[in-house]
Amino acid sequence: MNALRCPVVELRQYTLHPGRRDVLVDLFDREFVESQEAVGATVLGQFRDLDAPDRFVWLRGFEDMPRRAEALKSFYGGRVWQAHRDEANATMLDSDDVLLLRPASARGGFPVPVHARPAPGQPTPSPPPLVLATIWYGRNPFDTTFVECFEQCVRPVLAEAGCEPLAYLRSEHAPNTFPALPVRMNEEVFVWFARFGDEGDVDRCLNRLQLCERWREELLPTLSELWARDPDQLRLTPTRRSALR
Repeated sequence: MNALRCPVVELRQYTLHPGRRDVLVDLFDREFVESQEAVGATVLGQFRDLDAPDRFVWLRGFEDMPRRAEALKSFYGGRVWQAHRDEANATMLDSDDVLLLRPASARGGFPVPVHARPAPGQPTPSPPPLVLATIWYGRNPFDTTFVECFEQCVRPVLAEAGCEPLAYLRSEHAPNTFPALPVRMNEEVFVWFARFGDEGDVDRCLNRLQLCERWREELLPTLSELWARDPDQLRLTPTRRSALR
């Protein structure tokens, strides 16, 4: 087992038919978690997007690209997907918005969950928190020098404002080992995730960040020079069976 948890990660954003998200969430939580993990994938988390009522977002991890190919071939050719694919696909308008990522450093991967994932039908022990995913789009690759700067300069400021990064990842440019599922190619991204108790916590954190002189006058201008376009921020609420919560 690689010491780095999930060295390959997919960030998957699905656009659904209006009003069909809960149908997919229920189906996914019931049928598509253990069945994927049984063949070598890790379902890191699945979410409703607070700002897009017809978007379903989830994270799937693998140990490496060859085992990604093996796991996906096994799952999509297997009994569970074959039995439920028509129902799942009927909820979707687009499932091709996929970023292929890898932890930006040995410290950037997702942590092992503290609590076990609730079993099907088991009550969730507490209200789910909110996960904020921030996507930076680079003009150039987010290289080792950038990652070191993020860890030494940016991350402490985020943490002081209450936005402690839970994980941070950058583009994986290895060839897509399962072409039946497209991924977004030729993009340079850096994605960091933070966890909050509720929407108010997110707003307070972002406000503190804007009031921070170092962030506003030093770090943000420097980062902005690296961006090819404005960042995306996804406010995500975990489903009942999401491991990341």
